[in-house]
Amino acid sequence: MAKKYSQFKAALVMAKASLIATLRSPTSVVFALLFPVIFVTVFGAMVDSTAVKVKIRLSPHSDSSGPMYAAIKAISIFDLSYGSDSAAMLSDLKKGRIAGVLYLHAPTVINGQPQFRTDLLGSSAVADKMPLIQAALQEAASRVNQRILPDQPAPAAIHVVNIPGRVYRQIDFILPGQLGFSLLMAGVFSSAFLLFNLRHTLVLKRIYVTPVSRAAILLGEMLSRLLFQIICFIIITALGYFAFQFTLVNGLLTFMEMLLLSVFGLVIFMGIGFIISGMIRNESSIAPVANTLTVPQILLCGLFFPIDNYPVWLRTFCELLPLTFFVDGLRKIAFEGLHIWQIPLQLAGLIVWGILIAVLSIRSFKWE
Repeated sequence: MAKKYSQFKAALVMAKASLIATLRSPTSVVFALLFPVIFVTVFGAMVDSTAVKVKIRLSPHSDSSGPMYAAIKAISIFDLSYGSDSAAMLSDLKKGRIAGVLYLHAPTVINGQPQFRTDLLGSSAVADKMPLIQAALQEAASRVNQRILPDQPAPAAIHVVNIPGRVYRQIDFILPGQLGFSLLMAGVFSSAFLLFNLRHTLVLKRIYVTPVSRAAILLGEMLSRLLFQIICFIIITALGYFAFQFTLVNGLLTFMEMLLLSVFGLVIFMGIGFIISGMIRNESSIAPVANTLTVPQILLCGLFFPIDNYPVWLRTFCELLPLTFFVDGLRKIAFEGLHIWQIPLQLAGLIVWGILIAVLSIRSFKWE
């Protein structure tokens, strides 16, 4: 009786061969590791700059009929909106999702003069934005003072209260983006070129006559990429953590959850590479097609700068891209301390994309 062939063992052999080929490939090492390390080093060493738009929430029951509201609403750098849940606003403030909470008191009259008091609630998580916010509010108060009571004691005043929160550094934004960049480039380009070359050199045709299944080949390639990405992941995260104080709220647990989330991204980006290799007939066409699919995601998915300032229609499109789901999920796990099951939107988006790409990858697979 013939011995049953082990598909898993075949997948491990494929993974070993693919990993050795990847480590020996200068292109894979440069795009997946060297470039992200350079970007993390450059952006981590830079002094944080102030964002163009600053998210400010108005607490419930704030007075919107007075002159201070009109003056604050006219400040162009403020993204001003009403908040309905005080607890949620405080949580967002502590996590750096918003830059401040304002409470506009109703006008009062003291010694015959109207008073327009404004309370600003800030956090150390957005300490870098507080001087800008205070300066803008003081300017708004001065305009109200000059309009209401010119040459008189100031009736409008700003009172600042700070609450404790995590310090949000630029590296906390940049490093998850570079992990996404590494995974995208390694997954798409390496998989596309490798599978095409295996087909072009008739290696896959030879494997076709063996008992090795199509699923075992894809599994072996995925295991190879996973091992390679774990190496890159550890190096990039360690650089950010030890050199630039990258935030890992729960330490090793946070790192492991980020690594687990990367498996979803790996399936998607490798699948894109498999689809490209199955569609392209000429090796010289792989790079242009891959760049067409990867460059827009690099620019639109918040790897280097936030997408909040994009027009609404473009921001909506960006939020549906797989790289956006992946990078947003990494940032929520790393800085906000959420567990992987507490990011259902990002997880659901990655699962849907993963299923779609996996089906297309298997259907586009060709032996020759």
